Amino acid sequence: MSSARNKARKEATPKPTGEPWKNPGRARVRGMLFLLAMAALGFCAFLPLAMLALGSLMSASELASTLGGVIEGGNGFAEAPLLPLAPTPESYVAVLVDTPGYHVLFWNSAVITACVLAGQLAVATPAAWALARFGFRGRDALFFLYVLLMMLPFQTTMLPNYLVLNALGINDTLAAVILPGAFSAFPVFIMRHFFATIPNSLIESARLDGASEFAIFLKIGVPLGAPGIFASLVLGFFEYWNLVEQPLAFLRDQTLWPLSLFQPAIASESIGLVFASTVIASIPAVLVFATGREYLEQGIAATTRKDR
Repeated sequence: MSSARNKARKEATPKPTGEPWKNPGRARVRGMLFLLAMAALGFCAFLPLAMLALGSLMSASELASTLGGVIEGGNGFAEAPLLPLAPTPESYVAVLVDTPGYHVLFWNSAVITACVLAGQLAVATPAAWALARFGFRGRDALFFLYVLLMMLPFQTTMLPNYLVLNALGINDTLAAVILPGAFSAFPVFIMRHFFATIPNSLIESARLDGASEFAIFLKIGVPLGAPGIFASLVLGFFEYWNLVEQPLAFLRDQTLWPLSLFQPAIASESIGLVFASTVIASIPAVLVFATGREYLEQGIAATTRKDR
C-alpha cells in the first residue's frame, strides 16, 4: 500500500523540463561572458585605429618625444600616443599642402580603382550570368577554372602576367595594373551565387513573353542580382584601393604608384606625415564600407549558402 502511495506521489510531483544548460540564469551568465569577450576583442581591434587618429593630431615634437625611442635608430621604448597635449592639424597641412606628390598618388589610386571596377562590371557581370543561367557543355569545368584562378596567389601569376603585359607593350603604365584587375575571377564567383537564386519560372515567363536573352539579363538579372554586384564592387574597392604587389611588379615609374605605396622616410620630423596620410587614405575605405555594409553581408551569406 505504501509503495503504491509513493509511486502515485512521484507521478504527481512536477518534473523539471529542459536541459540543465538551458537554465535562464546560466544562459544569462553565458551571454554576459560572450559580450565581455566580444567587447575585449573589439577594444583590441579599435585601439590601434584610435592611436593612429589621435597621433595624427600631435605635433612633430610631441610625436618625437613619444616615439623617439624606436625611430632613427633610437634606443628605448615607444609610448602609446593616446591623448595629444596640444591638438594641432599641422600633420594634415603638411600632407595636403606641402606634399604635392601625395595628391598624384591619390588620383592614381582613384583612377586604378574606378577603371578596374568599371571593367569588372563590363566583364564579370555577363560572365557570372552565363555561368549561372546557361546550361552549356563544360560550364562546371569553366567555373572550377574560375575558382582555381581566384585561389592562386599573385606570386604564381606574376610572371605570366608580366610576359603578357610586356608583349602588349603596356608595362609601366596604369593599364598594366587595370587590365588584370578588370578580368579578375573573384567578382564572377560572388555574382554567380546571386544570379543562381533567381527563380527559373521568372526567366521562363520572360522568354514566353518574347523577351530576348539580353533583355532578360538587363531587366531581370541585373536588378535582382544587384546585391551581389554591389557586394563584389565593395570587396573590389578594398582590394584595389590597397594594392601593393601589382604596382611594385609592373610600375617602375614611381609617379604612377597608387596611394598605398606612399611612405615617407620615417624620421622624427616626418612621423606625423605617416599618421596623417594613413588616416586620409582610410577615409574612402571607411565611407565605402559604411555605404555597402549591407550588400557585403549579403555577399558573404550568399557565398557560404549551400546551393549545390
